[in-house]
Amino acid sequence: MQVDSAVPAAARSGRAPTWDVGTDTLLWADPPTRSAHRFVPGRTDHAMELPQQVSAAKPRSLGGLALHLTEGIALFDSTGSHRTWLVYWAREGVQAGATAIDAKGRLWATTLGEGGWLARVTGDGKASIALKDLPAGNGIAWSPDNTRLYLADGATRRIDVLDFDLDSGALGDRRALCEVDGEPGGLCVDAEGSIWVAVRDRGEIRSYTAEGALDRTIPLPAQRPTDCCFGGPDLTHLYITSATDEVPEPTETDGSVLIIRNLGTGLRPCSFAG
Repeated sequence: MQVDSAVPAAARSGRAPTWDVGTDTLLWADPPTRSAHRFVPGRTDHAMELPQQVSAAKPRSLGGLALHLTEGIALFDSTGSHRTWLVYWAREGVQAGATAIDAKGRLWATTLGEGGWLARVTGDGKASIALKDLPAGNGIAWSPDNTRLYLADGATRRIDVLDFDLDSGALGDRRALCEVDGEPGGLCVDAEGSIWVAVRDRGEIRSYTAEGALDRTIPLPAQRPTDCCFGGPDLTHLYITSATDEVPEPTETDGSVLIIRNLGTGLRPCSFAG
């Protein structure tokens, strides 16, 4: 399996790779450097500097971006010149975590740290806590039929599953899907229902079945992979962000955005309805 460097970078902690189907570009973030990026395949990687740490940039159905910042969720217009707060939830000791958009255009976001939570945000800015006591919610994704929400928990080192009602956004009871031999980072789901997860302290990308069985392990040329998503014109390429932070002796590929071509077919990404 050939793994290439799509974006040669030295990101301190690359996060939230997101394929923007409207522009055929890859969004990703590097929280410690307070930067959100847009990578144009075959051309260049554009960086946007921000006033605080940003863990994700997601496309909006109205144009522009929804940004998960340290102090909450902010909206940028299509020109990228005007920023407004949609939800402000600043708390001491809490950092921005994982971010995902469901098929109804709702934004789901975790915060990292003691007392962290999983929040649900609608397009009009109404926010509610969907899950409490989540200090290390590293990844969020849904099954192809939108009846399950998957949650990567770095604290318990496992992937959990919750029943999900798409119309209401309600969650069922949380239960373990599988133990991960390592720290699970961000995750995504392909069209066949397989769950792909970056294992941060193993230098691997793995896939698990919907039943929680380990299906595949792919070693990576980056020691600390952080997150993954399917992208490309046909959603057949897996993009993987990585970090240099907490890597004692980084190589030239640590901190890069990696790509594995023609690995499968991903689910069509959704845009925030705000």
